[in-house]
Parts: sequence; C-alpha cells; structure tokens
Amino acid sequence: MSFVAGGKKEMAKVMSLDAVTETEMEEETENEDNSPLPTLKGKGLNVFAFFNLLLIIQPKQTISLYLKIRNNTTFMKKLGLLFSIFTLLFITNLTFAQQPQKWSASDIYHQIEKLNFLGSVLYVAAHPDDENTKLISYFANETKARTAYLSLTRGDGGQNLIGTERKEMLGVLRTQELLAARRIDGGEQLFSRAYDFGYSKEPNETFAIWGKEQVLHDVVLAIRKFKPDVIINRFNHRTPGTTHGHHTASAMLSMEAFDLSADKNSYPNQLKEFGLWQPKRIFFNTSWWFYGSEENFKKADKTNLFSINTGVFFPLKGKSNGEIAALSRSQHQCQGFGTTGTRGDEIEYLEFLKGDMPKEKANLFEGINTTWTRVKGGEAIGKILTDIQNHFNFNNPSVHLPKLAEAYHLISELEDSHWRDIKKKELEQIIMASCGLYLEAVAAQQNTTPGSEIGIKLEAVNRSIQDVEILSVEYLGQPLINPMALENNKVYKNEATIRIPSDTPYTTPYWLNERENPGLFSVNDLRQIGKPESDKVQLHWKLKICEVTFDFTKDIVYKFNDNAKGETYQPFDILPEVTTEIVNNVRLFTGKQKQQVAVKVRSGKDNAKGHLLLDLPADWKVTPTAIPFELDKKGTEKTVTFEVTPPSYETEAIVKSFAVIDGKKLDKKLITIDYSHIPLQKILMPSEARFNKVVIQTRGKNIGYIMGAGDEVPENLRQMDYNVTLLSPEKITPENLKQFDALILGIRAFNVVEELKFKQNTLFDYVQNGGTMIVQYNTSSNLVTKNVAPFDLQLSNDRVTQEDAAITFLNPKHKVLSFPNKITEQDFDCWTQEQGLYYPKSWAKEFTPIIASSDKGEEPKNGALLIAKYGKGHYIYTGLSFFRQLPEGVPGAYRIMANLIAAGK
Repeated sequence: MSFVAGGKKEMAKVMSLDAVTETEMEEETENEDNSPLPTLKGKGLNVFAFFNLLLIIQPKQTISLYLKIRNNTTFMKKLGLLFSIFTLLFITNLTFAQQPQKWSASDIYHQIEKLNFLGSVLYVAAHPDDENTKLISYFANETKARTAYLSLTRGDGGQNLIGTERKEMLGVLRTQELLAARRIDGGEQLFSRAYDFGYSKEPNETFAIWGKEQVLHDVVLAIRKFKPDVIINRFNHRTPGTTHGHHTASAMLSMEAFDLSADKNSYPNQLKEFGLWQPKRIFFNTSWWFYGSEENFKKADKTNLFSINTGVFFPLKGKSNGEIAALSRSQHQCQGFGTTGTRGDEIEYLEFLKGDMPKEKANLFEGINTTWTRVKGGEAIGKILTDIQNHFNFNNPSVHLPKLAEAYHLISELEDSHWRDIKKKELEQIIMASCGLYLEAVAAQQNTTPGSEIGIKLEAVNRSIQDVEILSVEYLGQPLINPMALENNKVYKNEATIRIPSDTPYTTPYWLNERENPGLFSVNDLRQIGKPESDKVQLHWKLKICEVTFDFTKDIVYKFNDNAKGETYQPFDILPEVTTEIVNNVRLFTGKQKQQVAVKVRSGKDNAKGHLLLDLPADWKVTPTAIPFELDKKGTEKTVTFEVTPPSYETEAIVKSFAVIDGKKLDKKLITIDYSHIPLQKILMPSEARFNKVVIQTRGKNIGYIMGAGDEVPENLRQMDYNVTLLSPEKITPENLKQFDALILGIRAFNVVEELKFKQNTLFDYVQNGGTMIVQYNTSSNLVTKNVAPFDLQLSNDRVTQEDAAITFLNPKHKVLSFPNKITEQDFDCWTQEQGLYYPKSWAKEFTPIIASSDKGEEPKNGALLIAKYGKGHYIYTGLSFFRQLPEGVPGAYRIMANLIAAGK
C-alpha cells in the first residue's frame, strides 16, 4: 500500500489522504496493491532502543509517544526539522488537557457567517476514520453549512496502535477521537447503534449480523433529526464485494433512507418528535481510485460528476483547508493516521445519485434557499445579522451585543422549531464570546456517587462594556446564588454545595448499558440513539444581557493544576460507591488443583464498608462465600483472595464479582481510558471473568515476547504458567536469546518495530541453533523488512472472517497437531470475530501448511499456519487471530499455541 518506486509515488500528488479508510489501515486491509495509501512506516530514530525499554515499563504511553515521533520523522525528511518539531508541538498543545474552547474575534466572525447560512450536509460512512475530513472541513468552514458525519459504527472491531483497548473499549476511544476531529474541522458527529463486529466481505453478511431493519431505522432517524439538504456517501452502493461489507452497507442504507425519511409509513414511531424530511440530493464521494486507475478515470463519463476545489485558504484561521483536515484526521491516533497538511488546489469529486440535480456543478446547494428567508419570520433576522457581518468590529465584538440580542429575541419567536433551536444555540455561544463571558463550575473532585453532596466552585466574569446580570444559577431547580450584576472585568467567585440525586445514572457510555444482539447496541430512547456520548452533569445559568434573558447550560467540570502541564481539565463523573474487578479476566484451570483468585475492590466514597462475593456456577466451589472489606478513603483499593476449585471435567464459567453495601448490590468494574488527545474516560462494565477448566499440556517454560502494535497475549501466556519476558530490540542478542524455549513476535511487529530490520540475522540464528520462533500476523504494506522469514514468504490480504469456518487439516500427522495436545476441529469452536487474517499468499517449499479453511463460497486458504524447519529449530508464521482468541479464553486457541511453543521439544 505504500508508495513505491515508479508511478505510485505520483499518486500522493493527486490523492486526498482522506481516501485512506479503516479497511486499508487496520486489519481490514484489502486490495493493497491498488489502494492509494500514504506510507506510515517512517524512517525510525536512533533513540528506538530507549523507546523499547520504556515499552516494558509503560507500554500504552510509550507506544503513543513512539508513533508520534516515528510519524514525524517522515515530516523531518520532507519538510525539514523545524517544521516537524513545530507540527508536533502544535498538535500536542492543540489537544492537550482538553481545555474549553475560547473564541477569538475571528472565531466570532466565522460563527456569525455560519449563523447566516441555513443549509446542512450529512456525510455517511461506516467507521471512525472513514470520513473525508477535507470535505467536512470545506462544507463547515468554506460553505458555512451545518455539517455532520454519520459513522454507523464506533470502530469496536478494529485494532489499536497506541494501547491495548479492544472491542467496546476501543469503540469508546475511537468515539472520542472522532469528537476530537470534529472539534478541529467544525463538523458534528452522529452514530447508529451498529456494532463493529469486525471485517465483513459483503453487505449481506453485515446486514445479517447487524439486523438491517434496525440500522436502517437509525439512518432514517439521523436524517429526520439532522434534516440535511445534501447527503454524501463515502462508498459506492453498487459494488458489493469490492470493499469492506460495512462500507457498502453504509451506502446502501443511505440510499434507502433518502426516500424512506419522507415516507409517513416508514418508522412512524419517529414522526411525533422528529417529523418527515426529504433531503434535496444525494452524492457519492468518488475518486479516480474507485475506477482502478487515473487512466480509467480520465476516460469515464463525467456527466454526473461534480468537482469541488477543497484547497481553499482561510486567512482568518491562517490555515488551508488541507491543513485543517490533516489536523482533524490526525486525531485518529489509535489507527496510526497521523497526516501531513496540504496546501494548494485539491479537487474532490461527487457523483450525483438521486434527487434534484444542481444546475451549477460547483454549488451543491444550488436551488436550496440557505438564507433566513427560508423560515417564516426570518427575513428580519437575516437583515440584522448581515449588517453585523458586513460591519463586524474585530477590535470590540461586544458593540454588536444589542443587535445580537435583538436577533436572539426574534429567533426565539420562530415557528420553525428545527432552525429555531439550532440557531438559538449557535447565537448563545456567539453572545457569550462577544461578551468575553466566562462561566465555569468546577467540582471539588473528579467524581462522586449518587446520593452524595459535592462542593462546586463558581466563576463568572463579563469582559465587555455591556450590562450583564446573573439572574440565577441552578442545579436541578436548586438555586445556588443570588441575582447579581457582572461589572466589566470584575471576577465573581462563589462556592456552593449540590446534592446528586440517588437515582442519578452513572456517567458511563450509554450505549454500553445493554447489548440487543451481537451486531447492535440496545438503546430504546429515540433522543439518545445517535448521540456521540452520554450527557454530563450540568448547571443552568440564566442571564440578562442587553435586557434580553438567556439560558445557558454548562457542564460541571473538574480542573486542577499540573506542575508540568499546567491547567488541566477532566470531565466530572458519577460513579458507584464501590467497583470490583477480578484481577485476570481469563483464568485457566489445567488440573484439579485449587487456585487463588484475586479480586480488587475500589472505593468511590469515604467510609465504604461491605462484603465482597464471587458468583460462580454450582459445580465450581469458592471459599469463603463472602469477604468483608472496609475502605476509609475514597479512591483506595483493597485486594482480597478467594479460593476456587474447578469441577473435574472440562467446562467454562462466566464468573462475576460484586460488593454488597447496605443491602445494595454493586457489580461494575471501572475502566479508565486516558490519552492526552481525548478527555479522560471512565467506563463501567460488568465485573466478569471467564474461567476455563481445560486440559492443556505444555512443554518449555521461558518465552521471549517482542511487542508489536499492542496485544494482551503475554498475559494470556502467563495464564498457561509460562515465564514471559518482554524484549526490547536492544535485548535481542544471541546470548540473551539462549534462555528462551520460544520467541513470539506480537501482531504487526514487522510493521511497527523499526529496529527489527537490524535484528533478523540474530533471530534467524536463534532458530538455526534450535530455537522456535513464532511470528503473528503482519500487513503486507509498510514492512520494516521484506525478510520476515528465513525463506521466501509473501504476505497477502487473504483472511477467513467467519470464525466458525470449517477446518481441514492438510498434514494431519504433523507433530504440531498432536504434541503435546491432540488438536481436532473442535479446537476451532467458539472462536470470536474472525478465524485469521493476512495469510501469506505464497511460500517456499521449506514451509509446511498445516490447515485450510475458507469463508462460504470461497476457495480454501492454506496460509493460516506455516511451519518450516530451519537448521535445528522451527520458524512458524501464523495469521490465526490468537490476539483475539486468547483474551476471550478460547480453550482451543490455548492448546494450539501450546503446541506451537513446543514445536522444538
């Protein structure tokens, strides 16, 4: 996929980097030889060994830091050291500490321009990072349209290049990365309830797992809520089977919803609150690479193609649209999508699909009234705002407050509730900024519990010459201060105490509360479906400005000063009184012996006292039945130990831990996601673990593990009683490797660990001298070395996405299928998400393929597990998805891995 010698180098000059999709970057990659992707490999740094040392100590933070610097080494080569350092510092400062936005006069003027435009665009695709940020930024900042991205999923099924979050937790991370992107490019973010279950080869499979009607319901709902004039699809609805099934499905659903949103018989449950809506037109955001080549694109009929030059420059922002789009796209850090900004003309192509075709090919809003005359009673509003826009005072925006207040009053009187509510909210923010009005409520602690009291520090300042009066500040109807006038530039501070009602829901992601089916989150409230995140705890401020009353709603936040980072903001959360967590979420019982099971209990309040229990099936024995605990201070933890005895036969149990306080059962574990480019996330999930009584024989004891893009396999290996040592590249020496019975390379190690290209001879010598080396999957693009094996091995995009695909043993007598565990087809039962990915497409005769399988209707793929004898040792390459199966406690995956490790025994 990277640009190599020849014509592909020229692709970068004409390609929008936003064509890079989830399919092409994470494990869903396909059609690599034809996809116009930028190289993400970088050139590496001499400090790489230092990073790998840190990797052992702080893996999540180190991977994140390494990827930033690694990606910026490419900038250094292309743009020079100075620009590279500036870019890194700029992006870091832009997202650091999540401080609230503070508008400049230029920002206020830009928002007034947007206030004067009554038109909207909805961009539709399947995953986080599928969106074309150049188009989103263009419509939001150049056209001034209300612009949103509808991502059908939250990207739960992808991979994570900066940490170990998987599945739902990865979806939370990627949701926040999308919100970070929208804060930069000016768009809004919407979702459906669809769960990203992993790669799908065609849309019918996607619909079968999602439930087509439910997701179509959500797309229609998004259209009726957002009411777009123009819809743009990222993908082609007419070419199933040529890309990720989710991609094609998103376009197919969008095409259907275009008509259904105006049909009164379609999902009538939505009509009372959101009504009908008919978008004016729908387009497909095409490009030459959808045609296979630039030559084919030049020959194509362009009758229905519209071209937009998105390479505009915004003097008020000091950036080109391409630079803004790159900053936005670079928020997708967990997908490694750091992107260099572009300048100059850049053409995006839109193919007209349905609706009313515009007569002007450069104006998607042709024939749509986007002025204030669009709504009854809007003409007078438009005159006021146009006059402000034409005579805007950049030195003192507050002089416009009387007229802005007059416009606000008129907007409040509009009959059209859709535009009334949108424009009121926009104008409220403009008025606050024009006043230099600073309103803040800071909680004394980052989190508290339902039923508790917490102190709040209030701060307000009016930095304008206009009269501003606080009429009230309330929390759920509870007044916190007395009315008072805000004098110019005089800071008002006060303290108050609020009581959180005992029935207040926890501030955890709302869509994770329940799962309706494997492909759909369960959310029944129409007002919640599609929202990017849960509501926060808020205060209601009522102010009088220029004799007009305004209602402002502001989140309560938590703020502290960090000696290194300065003023740091975090969300304010409502959490349980205590949370519990079983220390290992997968535990293997390989014999009859009892095991000590550790459970952590963490206090969410002072003086938390109760009992901790384990809930197991009746055939598992646990002693004691309950353990008392007492935690004096909030935030303290205690670990207790239960003794668990498995049954005598093979079985699996879902085990739950919970605490009982004053008769109340608390059964959640607390997960924290903390990266500098997104707000701190506190997620509550069921406190569960998977216990497996299995028969697994192992040979060998000491394992060396070289981390790649990040996985949990080392901890899973420890569950099998292996001694696992994480190896940084500088520790890969002939003398050091002698201690290991096997070496295992983590997923994508040859994609992301630059220094491995200097360590191949050492690794191969280890094998030649009798060692066993197991290499897990890599993508064929951006390899740090082509010599991933001692013999010829060519990687591909081949995969088996159906986790229950039938297995054929190609060499049933091979030792790896019988020693020390007998492997059968049943060992591939209960696999999750996929069977394997990125299988080699060809290999030297020295390799022996062990298994074959395929998705329905496809030819068998033989490259899932390849073993070669090399000298005295064994080299093994596998695309089997151990990184997914082992953390899920799949017994067969553990047995197969044990046999691979024992290949040389």
